[in-house]
Amino acid sequence: MDWKAARPVFRNAVFLFFFLIPSLTPAENPATLAGAVTDAAGKAVPNATVTARNNATGQSALTRTNATGAYSFANLPPGGYTVSVAADGFAAKDATVTLTASGPQTLDLTLTASAAQELPNAPTLGDLGFSQQQMQADPKLQAMLDKHTEMLKIHQRLGLITAIPMAAALITGPMAKAKGHNGQTITEPTNANLDFHAALGGATTVLYFTTASFAVFAPKIPDTHKHGAIRVHEALAFIHGPGMILTPILGAMAYNQENNGQKVHGLASAHGPVAVATAIAYGAAIVAVSWPIHIKFWEKQ
Repeated sequence: MDWKAARPVFRNAVFLFFFLIPSLTPAENPATLAGAVTDAAGKAVPNATVTARNNATGQSALTRTNATGAYSFANLPPGGYTVSVAADGFAAKDATVTLTASGPQTLDLTLTASAAQELPNAPTLGDLGFSQQQMQADPKLQAMLDKHTEMLKIHQRLGLITAIPMAAALITGPMAKAKGHNGQTITEPTNANLDFHAALGGATTVLYFTTASFAVFAPKIPDTHKHGAIRVHEALAFIHGPGMILTPILGAMAYNQENNGQKVHGLASAHGPVAVATAIAYGAAIVAVSWPIHIKFWEKQ
């Protein structure tokens, strides 16, 4: 054999072996991840956003749960991942998992109610006009949302407390004129009845404006649009808000007239009707965000 002539052939064969053959080796098989997202009661959470982030490369894949709460990722590079889940009305949750190419892996996740959902029938985050993605995208926005939610929670609790002296003031209004020992009606109300009714009205006024301040001064979330029952709730404030300003003013006028032995007259005579209209609008505002079916009803409009 002519080795001098065969040398180029041998050199080319070595090149093919070391450089071309490895490139034909099959790549590592991709990994698959699937699971289900449920709430604390075991019910499926549909349309939840599920994100799988590769801890090594930082690359992320995103999907949503279907009507049964199921999700799946295919063709993921094997490695360690952080899986995040976000859904309206629930606190966000993270979990870690290591994916391999050995076969499909399962990761089920259970979500707990967010702070806004701890109150019965509280308005959902969707009602307030922002998405869970907005909350997670910006730490400053998340902090703003947390404060917003906490202030609205206090607003709702104080609102329910305010309804107690308001109802009592309505009841004691007609009772301000007491009966004498002989069973005859006295034309002038007793000081005790008048003072008790006025005290209830004053307590209602102070509680009302304290309650309103938590809603008025709650941080405003930028680029959001409120909808559903929360809009009805706020619209009714344009009725009971002015009413809560007029009622104590008219009440003070009526109080002075009665204390002077006069029959209530003029603008002061509107104290009762204004108080009733204010209470009705206030009660309707509470019902708008408390009635169990309010969300479905208004979303159909």
